Amino acid sequence: MEMNDDELAELLKYISPFEIYIVNGENELECIKCPFKVSVKYNIGTLVKDEIVLVDKVKITKDLISVYVIRNQSYYCYHFVIV
Repeated sequence: MEMNDDELAELLKYISPFEIYIVNGENELECIKCPFKVSVKYNIGTLVKDEIVLVDKVKITKDLISVYVIRNQSYYCYHFVIV
């Protein structure tokens, strides 16, 4: 599902690029604030597998995929594990 520009603009009114909500191990909703640590799943760009890096900002694509901004570079969230 892809959002059009108006739908995306409306969604962005209600979310912050400096926090992300996850369901933790106790099945509870938890807010994690930037910067937060993630582990790199495999070599990608200048990042090395198993490296721990900080997410400075979280963005979202029109396809509703989260994108992490790390060292001023954007990466899809599925390349990482939150630690």
